[in-house]
Amino acid sequence: MVLGGSQGELVAAVNALTARWAAACSGGSSTVLAGAGVWPLLAYLASAADGPGREELERAVGVDAAGAARAAGEVLAILDGSPAVRAALGLWTGRGLPLRPSWTAALPEHLRGELTGVPEDDRAALDAWAADRTGGLLRALPVSVTGDTRLVLAGALTVRTAWRHPFLDEGAEPAAGPWAGRPVAVLRRTTRTPGRVRVAGTPAGPLTALRVEGDGEVDVHLLLGEESRTAGEVLTAGIGVLTGRHPAVDGDALAEGDAGPGVTVSSERSHEPGDLLAVTVPRFTVASSHDLTALPEVFGLAAVTDAGRGHFPGIADEPLAVGQARQDAVATFSATGFEAAAVTAFGMVTAAAVTRPAHRVRRVEVDLTRPFGFLAADRASGLVLAAGWVAEPEAWNP
Repeated sequence: MVLGGSQGELVAAVNALTARWAAACSGGSSTVLAGAGVWPLLAYLASAADGPGREELERAVGVDAAGAARAAGEVLAILDGSPAVRAALGLWTGRGLPLRPSWTAALPEHLRGELTGVPEDDRAALDAWAADRTGGLLRALPVSVTGDTRLVLAGALTVRTAWRHPFLDEGAEPAAGPWAGRPVAVLRRTTRTPGRVRVAGTPAGPLTALRVEGDGEVDVHLLLGEESRTAGEVLTAGIGVLTGRHPAVDGDALAEGDAGPGVTVSSERSHEPGDLLAVTVPRFTVASSHDLTALPEVFGLAAVTDAGRGHFPGIADEPLAVGQARQDAVATFSATGFEAAAVTAFGMVTAAAVTRPAHRVRRVEVDLTRPFGFLAADRASGLVLAAGWVAEPEAWNP
């Protein structure tokens, strides 16, 4: 548990949440998630919670609740420090809900709004905020608003970076494997930077990590593991490689032959000096919607969603419980750059006023083969901004 915490310790705490969330991605479906978009909101809630909810939220963020609000502000400052990243916080409260100044004082200024109690009007205002803060990448807040909604705490996170060395946008028909004979949209480039690829030994087996440099101090790390490995295994291992927990060999030191998943090293003649790195990457766009309450052990939400009592005396006298907690996210990797956006929101209601849905339904998605993961990270701090799993390439349309 981090009591105060240096920047490195806070980054490690945020990345640990992202890793636990990624580890829960055991299926073969494409997904994208942003733990860095959830963590500050959880920290602000932890600072105002009591009882079992406070303890669970503390464990989720890895920071002592007494200093969690300050830590949230420091993480937001890290995000704001990158020219490729835009982070925003929003707070809307119902009429007649006076907030404690000690809690609002720790929040960024100029973020307050009021819920009118008219769901259609409130919905339009919240959706307009989400669209504005993500530059149109996401056009709605992921929680519903009803007359019972007393408070909405939301965060928006947007990452936009252009490649220092663009790719060529081409088509290919693989000769073997699960995509054999299919027209696939791929991105290709050859540079003299073999050190940008590393092969690591991890608890999930060998892992290939390719770093693609963007402007604004953001890199995107593409991760390929063994075919039998799940999204959670590869993404968790990738975060371990990014943070230096697993040993890795740079591309310029790899032996000839099959050097790692998807990596082959050979010799050839060249008119110019310097080793080559030839990269072929499927182009992709991935969008996901996450119900954070479905993973209470990851986000510390088991107790605070119990509407039998209030859990946040640090926010207001009125007993409040979390009724909804969701994140929508999207990410695109193209020939010229990478962009991703995530909008996270917590909807609160008066305790004992929550009506839970009568049925839990499954979201059915296509099961994809030979997937690879990706992590977008702030280069200076190592903070993971977005993580994802790509299991199906885009079709090539000449």
